[in-house]
Parts: sequence; C-alpha cells; structure tokens
Amino acid sequence: MKARMRHERMFQMLCALSTVVGIIFLFVLLYHIFQAGWNFLNLNFFTNFQSRFPIKSGMKAGIYGSLWMISITAVVAIPLGIASAIFLEEYARKNAFWRLVELNISNLAGVPSIVYGLLGLSLFVRTFGFGQSVLSGALTMALLVLPVVIVSSRESLRAVPLNLREAAFALGAAKYQVIFGQILPVALPGILTGIILSIGRAFGEAAPLIIVGALSYVSFVPENLKSEFTVMPIQIYNWAGRPQEEFHQLAATGIIVLLLILLSLNFVAIMIRDHYQKRFRL
Repeated sequence: MKARMRHERMFQMLCALSTVVGIIFLFVLLYHIFQAGWNFLNLNFFTNFQSRFPIKSGMKAGIYGSLWMISITAVVAIPLGIASAIFLEEYARKNAFWRLVELNISNLAGVPSIVYGLLGLSLFVRTFGFGQSVLSGALTMALLVLPVVIVSSRESLRAVPLNLREAAFALGAAKYQVIFGQILPVALPGILTGIILSIGRAFGEAAPLIIVGALSYVSFVPENLKSEFTVMPIQIYNWAGRPQEEFHQLAATGIIVLLLILLSLNFVAIMIRDHYQKRFRL
C-alpha cells in the first residue's frame, strides 16, 4: 500500500509539473507577443487597410473578412450539427449502416484542415461556381467544424439522464416535445462547449482558406457573399513572412487582436452556457 501511495504521489507531482511548465511557456509566448506588438495597437490598426508602409498598415480587411466568414460558418454549421446529432441519437435505428455513419463522423473530426480546403476548392469554388468568395470560405469552414459540433452534441444528448425522458413520456408528451422541451435544454451547456471549441478553431484556421482562394492583400471589405476576402490568420502569416522587422511587429499586433476577439466570443458563449447550466441544473 505504501508503494502504491508513493507512486500515486509521484504521478500527481509529474502531472502538476507538466501543467506548470505548459503555463510558463504560454505566458512567455504571450509576453513576447505583447512586447513586440503593443506599439502598433492603436485605432489606425483597426481602420486602415494593408500598406507597403508598416506605419500605415492595418487589419481592417482581415477583421471584417473574419467576422463575415465566422458568422456564415456559425449560421450553417450550428443548426446542421445539432439537427444531425438529434436525428442520430434520438431517431436513427442503430443498425450497421448508421454505425458506419457514426464511425465516419468521428473520424472526420480528426481529418487535417488542408483536406477540407481541397474539398471546398473542388466543391464550392469549381463545382457550384461560388468562386473565391466569402461564401466558399465560410462553407468550407462549416464542413471543417461540422463533425466536431455533431460529436459534442451527441455526447451531450447522451448524457441526459434516462429518468428525465421517462418522466416526460409518462406525462403524455410527444417525442418532439420531450426532445425540445426537456432533453435539449439540459444538454445545451455541453452542446455550447463543443460549439465554442469548433468556432474558435475555425476563426484561427488559415490553410483551408488559402486553398479556397482567400487573398493575402486586400484593400476593401466584403460587401456580399460573392465578395473576395481575406481573414486575420492569412494577413498575420503574410506580415510574418516579410523581411522588415516592423511587419513582424504588425504580425504580433494582429495576433493580439485575434486573441482578444476569440476571448470575447468565448466569453459571451461561456456566459450563455453558464446561464443554461444554472437554469437546468439537475
């Protein structure tokens, strides 16, 4: 017993040490980013387009393009993902075909993002004729995050206690009433957690959008779904590849803004999730 307790303490200390090392590296990275990019963080950075002169460069096109892209991605992926999860978990017969579908959805959640970029190029840009537009980029990102939304939503629906379903059926509720009135509200915090992770991943992706045709130099903001666009990660990558030190500082400023937007979106989503957790706490 003493040996087992000693091994358990050693494992606990190893896990704690790994956590501390990871946090230290994270803070060191953030410190260098803020130190390099703080000087360019001003109003002009949000209102100016890209320029050959670092002092005049800004990320207006990238910010607008990212917000356009992530808004359309969320509108497409979230309803489709939740509806697919409800169907697979509550309505689909558990036969060999649906088990194969479930297996493929789980595997798609781990496919490299560049593969989705090639799929988006073939399907949306060329086959459907959407071109190198915001719509093509957003639909490609929707395909990227859809498996994650489906898997996390299914796990959340599966975690709802069985006695809640049985109680609703015992009171004479129809199946759709049980799903939308009892199961879905209780599962919503877990579903929102998956949505937060997937939207954050889509917001920071660059590789699929490069394949689809997002531009690296843009001096306008998207006006409709057919407009050409760029996004913040591509603009950061473009600046980081320049030889001038000032553009490297601009890339660090872009990273700061990207982190702030991601944290803001996650904060809002977490507040909504916590609200539903308190409201439907079992």
